[in-house]
Amino acid sequence: MAQIKRYMFASHLRAEASSHIRHYRAGKLRREGRGMSFWFDPHGASIIEVPLADRELTFMVKSQSSDYQDLAVQGTILWRVADAARLSDRVDFALDLKSGVPQAKPEDHIRSVLSSLARQFSDNYLKALGVRAVLEAGLAPMQAVLNQGFAEDPTAENMGLEVISVRVSALSPSSELARALQAPTFEALQQQSDEATFARRALAVEKERAIAENELNNQTELAARKADLIAREDANARAEAEALSAAEMITAEGAAQSKVISAEAEATRIRAVEQAEADMEKARMAALAQVDAAALYALAAREFAGKLEHIDSITVTPDMLAGLVQQVRSLTAPHPAASPAQGG
Repeated sequence: MAQIKRYMFASHLRAEASSHIRHYRAGKLRREGRGMSFWFDPHGASIIEVPLADRELTFMVKSQSSDYQDLAVQGTILWRVADAARLSDRVDFALDLKSGVPQAKPEDHIRSVLSSLARQFSDNYLKALGVRAVLEAGLAPMQAVLNQGFAEDPTAENMGLEVISVRVSALSPSSELARALQAPTFEALQQQSDEATFARRALAVEKERAIAENELNNQTELAARKADLIAREDANARAEAEALSAAEMITAEGAAQSKVISAEAEATRIRAVEQAEADMEKARMAALAQVDAAALYALAAREFAGKLEHIDSITVTPDMLAGLVQQVRSLTAPHPAASPAQGG
C-alpha cells in the first residue's frame, strides 16, 4: 500500500515495488510505473494503485448434479494482475489522497468475478453427470474442468487478470444426501459386521460344543478306562485267588503225597522190621527147638529172674528140689553122641 505524506502546499507518495501507480491530473495521465515515488499537488490529482503480487481466492460454490442433488465445491484460485492499465480501467483502484487507502473495494469485485466464473464452470460439469458419478470421479476431473474453463474463457484476460491455477479441495454433497449415500455402504458394512459377529458367535458356539463334546468324550474314555481298570483288578484278584487256591491245593496235594510216601515208607519200614523180628523169632524158635527141655527151663528161669526186680521170699519144696536135681544131672551127664568120638 502506498504511503502519502501531505505538507503545506504539496504531498509526497511512495509506493512499494509490487504496486503499479498511475497518476492523473486534470483527467490526463501524467505518470505511471512500479514502485514510484514523487511529489504531487493534491488539488485536482487522482492516483491509482494496482497491486501486482499474486493473490489467493478461496471460493465455495453450490450447484446441482443432473439428478438434482445439491453439491458444494470448495477450492482456491491463484491469480495476479497481468495488465494493470486495463484492470484499472475496469475496476476502481483510486486512492484516498489523505490516507493512501483505496476508496473502493476493488479486490472484492475481482473475487466476485472469479467466483462467478468458478460457479459457471462447476455448473457445466456437475449438471452433465449424476451425483454418484461425480463423487466417484473425485476432485481431479473437477479441478481440470475449472483450470480449462479459466484458460479458455476471455473474461479474466479482458479484465487484465491472469488465473495461474485452480485447486479443488472438497466436493461434498449436502448432509441429507451424504447420509443417504452413506446408508447403503453403512448398511452393507453393518451387515458384514453383523455377519462377522454371527460367524464369531457361531464359531464360539461350535468351539464350546467341541469343548463340551471333548469333555464328554474324555469322561466317557475315563469311565471306560475306569471300568476296564475295575475289570482288570477283578480279573487280577480272581487270578490271584485262583493262583493262591491252586498253590494251596498243590501244597496240600504235596503234603498229602508226602504223608502218603512217609506212611508207605513207615509201613515198609515196619514191615521190614516186623519181618526181621519174625525171621529172628523164627530162627530163635528153630534154635530153641533143637535145645532140650531142661535147657529151655533154665533159660526161661534166667529170663524170668532177669525181669524180677526183687524177691521177698521163696519157698522150696521137696518136689522142686527133686526136679532140680534131676535137671542138673541131665545137664551134667555126658552127651550120648560124644562117647564114640571120645572112645575112638
